Amino acid sequence: MSMQRRSLLLALPLLLVACAKPPASPPLAEASPHAGEFTPPKPLRVPRIGIALGGGAAKGFAHIGVLKALEAQGLAPVAVAGTSAGSLVGALYASGMDGFALQERSFGLDEAQMRDFSFGGTGLVKGEKLQDYVNEQVKNRPIERMPKPFAAVATELDTGQRIVFRRGNTGQAVRASCSIPGVFQPVLISAKRYVDGGVVSPVPVDAARELGADIVIAVDISSKAQNGKPAAGMFGILNQTVVIMGQKLGEQELARAEVVIRPRIGKIGATDFDQKHLSILEGEKATQAALPAIREAIIKWQASHP
Repeated sequence: MSMQRRSLLLALPLLLVACAKPPASPPLAEASPHAGEFTPPKPLRVPRIGIALGGGAAKGFAHIGVLKALEAQGLAPVAVAGTSAGSLVGALYASGMDGFALQERSFGLDEAQMRDFSFGGTGLVKGEKLQDYVNEQVKNRPIERMPKPFAAVATELDTGQRIVFRRGNTGQAVRASCSIPGVFQPVLISAKRYVDGGVVSPVPVDAARELGADIVIAVDISSKAQNGKPAAGMFGILNQTVVIMGQKLGEQELARAEVVIRPRIGKIGATDFDQKHLSILEGEKATQAALPAIREAIIKWQASHP
């Protein structure tokens, strides 16, 4: 074998190795576009807070203190339902007034502006002045056009049914809700007679829930039956009977609220309009005391509504 051929044979394996395809390298790792980024936790849902304002005549000024204190804590209700005096405060609040505006209105309020006596008939007071006052304050807006959802609770006299006004004449609905039997004349609306909502719903928790509230704060300013003290006279007996009925009904509905606020206004009478300052102050104090319970209710709702 020639030297040249021998050289070619020796070089052939080297050429084959040189021409062989190199082994494939593993693919480079691709960085995720979100690698290393901080993923913020999902924000907690905010519950809709509704407030149920109960009846109590002049004691209703306490509702203003409650609303002021809630607003100061960033807990302003987004829906409001009211019975009797609560419907009056609730209507003005739902119209866009804040707690301070309500307080200003209350200081300038003379009860004579809402009192129109009627001697004879089915009540001492007609209630037309109250209706006109409310409509003036809310700029004649019907209930369905209020900035906040609002409901006024009344009682249909001839059937005893609980009626929730969510549309129509605001002043007329408040007048119906405030028409205490024997004091105000029943209100005639669409051929039906209505009286005070406190007869069937002293603190309208259910009405507030029906407005879409996730959490209902109830404000109870009602009088309590006086143990051991005999009621004197016709009006005393009537008042004691209404108080007892309302107390039993109120307990059942209040149990359906997440939080109940009870301002300490037991010594303030139903006609003590000169005690506005004290009522408002007691409303604020009671709300401050209830803040832990309110925050606990919010946390509990958020835990069950992720």
